[in-house]
Amino acid sequence: MTAKTKLPTPDTYPLVGIIMGSTSDWETMEHASKALADLGVPHETKVVSAHRTPDLLFEYASNAEKRGIEVIIAGAGGAAHLPGMTAAKTVLPVLGVPVESKALKGLDSLLSIAQMPGGIPVGTLAIGKAGAINAALLAAAILGVKHPSIREALRNSAPSKPAASSPTQIRP
Repeated sequence: MTAKTKLPTPDTYPLVGIIMGSTSDWETMEHASKALADLGVPHETKVVSAHRTPDLLFEYASNAEKRGIEVIIAGAGGAAHLPGMTAAKTVLPVLGVPVESKALKGLDSLLSIAQMPGGIPVGTLAIGKAGAINAALLAAAILGVKHPSIREALRNSAPSKPAASSPTQIRP
């Protein structure tokens, strides 16, 4: 008798990889993880440094697609090379989250991530917690194109919009 091989499903393997340059970035990136968990999106988290462990970064980015990852969220502070180096090694969408730095309050990170050369696209989010949350929501929206259950979870979690008010007349 032959054992059946169970194919992985979105419930059994991560669809989103959350990577960060150091453990100190977790204070920001945990918000992305929580937002994905709240939506029921399977994800993994890993410390991968563009500077301290470049071989590990290249291996991670090069093999992510084969492992079933569909979107990568990369958080980095300071020189913030992690999102761009990741994008250079994969065709998967890479969403960069600038982590607030002490020297320039994250502006250095934001500019490093946003100023990618043509051909190496990185979606750049806001600095800090808001950027991490929005990266998770954007990752879910990207996944929602293919995975209806994620799209519905995102739709059900969307903040309610205020009721439309009637137009105001402006008098001269």
